[in-house]
Amino acid sequence: MTTRFTRHNMSVDEPIPVIRDVDHGTAKLMPDVDRPRAWLLTVDGSPQSYVDLDDPTHLEFEYARRLAHVLELTGAPGTPLDVLHLGGGALTLPRFVATARPGSHQEVVEADGKLLELVAERLPLPAGSGIAVRRADARTALEAAPEASADVIVADVFGGARVPAHLTSVEYARAAARALRPGGRYTANLADSAPFTFLRSQVATLRTAFAHLCLIAEPAVLRGRRFGNAVLVASDDELPVDELARRTAADAFPARVEHGEALERFVQGAAPVRDVDAVPSPEPPGGAFSIG
Repeated sequence: MTTRFTRHNMSVDEPIPVIRDVDHGTAKLMPDVDRPRAWLLTVDGSPQSYVDLDDPTHLEFEYARRLAHVLELTGAPGTPLDVLHLGGGALTLPRFVATARPGSHQEVVEADGKLLELVAERLPLPAGSGIAVRRADARTALEAAPEASADVIVADVFGGARVPAHLTSVEYARAAARALRPGGRYTANLADSAPFTFLRSQVATLRTAFAHLCLIAEPAVLRGRRFGNAVLVASDDELPVDELARRTAADAFPARVEHGEALERFVQGAAPVRDVDAVPSPEPPGGAFSIG
């Protein structure tokens, strides 16, 4: 992921990094000296979240902005949403939705209980946020979700720097479709590089459960020049691809929206993945996402 994050010498009055062992590695919260109450969360050196407590609508990571565009274009502007977040981190997107769409009801599922404790202690949610957070496995929680209960599902789950295998299958995709209301949207943050074996398989897999899909990524990633994030969006209804393309092209790190025939060409020859043969997303090359 591409992001601006700089560290300088801090005075004794400035916040200091917090390092703590969590269930799935070593977490570090690092203050951003350019924004007084902003923090970067990493786990084992991989960036997980960036949160500005004074301005939750400030999204530092480009993939988070792309997910936010999908959320902004769901339902009538400004109206509350019911959102299920698979993967919590420092709760960046739930905080964004709570600010941008007041009155929204959000459930966050995070498997790392000690990470949740760290975030609750150091980056607490404001009272009345409408965000419920619980420790659970993402697949288990998704399958237990009431039918047609969510407007949006946001999947941003990484074990280390890889999407777990059990969140990549046809069975998982069907569980997501069941939990969404008619016209609801599933969004996932994924990562891959050429020849895109994993990413292409995920498009093929989601097509078994949803009628309309699009893929959002930087041109350099789509051209196979580097490893990077890609946001996959799926729905039973038409997606606002033209407006998504306009907004993502205007970002600090512009992205392209692949859909229709271009997406068909991208996925050609890829087969859907079932639980029995599912594998995690590929290991990022050394230094692709890590922050020291």
